Amino acid sequence: LLLAARGWGRLGAMSCYSTEQRGRPNSPDYRLYFKNADGKYISPFHDIPLFAGSKEDKEIPAKRSKTTGSEVLFNMIVEVPRWTNAKMEIATEEPLNPIKHDIKKGKLRYVANIFPHKGYIWNYGALPQTWEDPNHTDKITGCCGDNDPIDVCEIGSKIHSSGEIVQVKVLGVLALVDEGETDWKIIAISADDPEAQKIHGKYFYIDDVKKHKPGYLEATLDWFQLYKVPDGKPENHFAFNGEFKDKDFAVEIIKSTHEHWKALLHKKVDGGTIKCTNVLVSGSPFCCSDEDARSIVQSAPAFMNGDSVSPEVDSWYFFPK
Repeated sequence: LLLAARGWGRLGAMSCYSTEQRGRPNSPDYRLYFKNADGKYISPFHDIPLFAGSKEDKEIPAKRSKTTGSEVLFNMIVEVPRWTNAKMEIATEEPLNPIKHDIKKGKLRYVANIFPHKGYIWNYGALPQTWEDPNHTDKITGCCGDNDPIDVCEIGSKIHSSGEIVQVKVLGVLALVDEGETDWKIIAISADDPEAQKIHGKYFYIDDVKKHKPGYLEATLDWFQLYKVPDGKPENHFAFNGEFKDKDFAVEIIKSTHEHWKALLHKKVDGGTIKCTNVLVSGSPFCCSDEDARSIVQSAPAFMNGDSVSPEVDSWYFFPK
């Protein structure tokens, strides 16, 4: 089933992309593959540009990156819609990196409801063409990267769909230390969200977030600290004592993870089990043909409508002590 791409707001990022479901939703074989405007199957991890408005096959940042005023916008891949519990994520270890349901010990993963919240409290996803290198020790946190694209918490008023590409304005970043790994959390807002224009402080966007969305950052801190406790794990910790760093700091972190991604795609570092298969990255030794990409998708199970697993997280909450 090919889900036709729709325009999303005035920026229309999704008009460039469409998604194709394979397998059965809420099952281990479910996959969400991506196509570009030319109908080519692509990797959302590697083939969608980091900067909005960039050419897919050009170096980044591009001269024609989209801006709002003086702001450069980034493409965000939505993995998990707000208020949902299923832990959907980019499959970094599979060719073309579709979105799939995360599995642990043979079971589909769902995050617990952390009182008073329901599921994820933002639209959660990742920035393409970024990579937190597990062999690189971050000078700030003293920990290595978590081997994934950098995460994004989109705090706008709209609930976005899994697989949607949203052009976002970066507002700040939280330095989570998750089980000894650096796991940066970018705070951003969709550029065409009605509230985006309210957050325009000359230097300190995070202060504007506190002003216009009181309690949201505090809830974010609590959520990340506690979300693994119901699974029997300890509370997470943060660098900077949980302080949110501002936009300029966040952009430097993004640039750093983009450089690590470029090294990965050009085989200058060992990516281990990461699959670097791509269709559009110029000069990458992992670039494959359109036919090869199509074969990868067609080898996945056909789409089957209907739920095979019913999540059981809606009826209970974890109450922090």
